[in-house]
Amino acid sequence: MRWLMAAFYLAAGGLHLRSPEAFLPIMPDWAPAPREVVILTGVAEILGAAGLLVPSLRKAAGIGLALYAVCVFPANIKHAMEAIVVPGLPTSWWYHGPRLVLQPILIWWALFCSGTIDWPARRRQP
Repeated sequence: MRWLMAAFYLAAGGLHLRSPEAFLPIMPDWAPAPREVVILTGVAEILGAAGLLVPSLRKAAGIGLALYAVCVFPANIKHAMEAIVVPGLPTSWWYHGPRLVLQPILIWWALFCSGTIDWPARRRQP
């Protein structure tokens, strides 16, 4: 699960850095310096992905990626509610509905695969 999440965030971070303009339309109007925020989110995704693979950084990376997923949720909502076209992403509710519903699972996944939480597979105490 950790490697899959790292690959997911590495790819997403690369997209944010390679094509920040594609993500500008989904930025909430209240976000300051939207282009810079998109670039910083790409950097955060890449650093989080790398951190998941380094044992001494794993927990911090998991917490950071969970917080990141909370912070980008307004952009995901805007993307869905305003039916904004982002090249390479579907535009239907078959995409947006599950994406919005699964956001809490993405947060859990970051915390779980970083070892920050162990639910539902509780670790046995020695």
